[in-house]
Amino acid sequence: MNITFLSGGTGTPKLIAGARRHLADRDLAVVVNTAEDMWVSGGHLSPDIDTVMYLFAGLLNTATWWGIRGDTFVTHEYLDRFGEAEVIALGDRDRAVNLARAAMLRRGLSLTEATARLCERMGIEAAVLPMTDTEVTSCIDTAEGLLHFQEYWVRRRGQVAIRGVVRRYDEPPVATSSVIGAIEECDAVVIGPSNPVTSIGPILECESVREALRARFVVAVSPFIGDAPVSGPAAALMEACGHPPTAAGTFALYEDFVDLFVQDTRDTRPIEGAAVLDTLMVDEDIAAVLAGAILDRIQNAAP
Repeated sequence: MNITFLSGGTGTPKLIAGARRHLADRDLAVVVNTAEDMWVSGGHLSPDIDTVMYLFAGLLNTATWWGIRGDTFVTHEYLDRFGEAEVIALGDRDRAVNLARAAMLRRGLSLTEATARLCERMGIEAAVLPMTDTEVTSCIDTAEGLLHFQEYWVRRRGQVAIRGVVRRYDEPPVATSSVIGAIEECDAVVIGPSNPVTSIGPILECESVREALRARFVVAVSPFIGDAPVSGPAAALMEACGHPPTAAGTFALYEDFVDLFVQDTRDTRPIEGAAVLDTLMVDEDIAAVLAGAILDRIQNAAP
């Protein structure tokens, strides 16, 4: 069975970790949000891509679900000492990946090509695919103006009143041929429990993605446990964009292409036709059970 995931940086990687108990990495493709990317101290930060790469490479710090396990922060601390504080704390080995990617991009490689090269050098067998090679940024609309998502969530810790989310780009983002191929050639697409507004939304906004999804069997997992997200600013962002911060609100965003929606057992407002499963992945064993249940439903739905 070949599965393509649509992923942000926390919820979906947990589900992918569970899926790896059932499927070989070579049978997995992950289309990753890149709208939170930014340049930091000469390096190119692509946080969601890096989380997925580090997961497959066995390097991920699963205590935080970002960065490299056991990394040090000497460079970050010295920059702060010299008055050059960074928006986000980068570990030293993590920074090396950022610098290597930046060098590749400066030499003219696309983000897709640079990611493939990094994956090859880390021995990764899964296909890790940036959603687009077009530069696009999620900005948070506040009374202070537009803030890059990293500025809003990391430096300001989400403690800013928000009015909405704005996607900034010079030209509308287009999904790469690799992304469309991964969707068209898989047995099913799984949209993990990532933030619907800033993690999955940017992927769906790439030209040709929704059309490709309508032709596949698509499973979407709610990021909400009852009316609360497991982590992150999903509730505030959903409300700011005019959507109820609930499983039902998430389903409405995906309804035109989703075939099976998964909501949590603790949700008190059932959605007609939804699978009701334990989606609170507090450890990899629970993630593996959830992934197995989803894969069983995909297999049973196959013609």
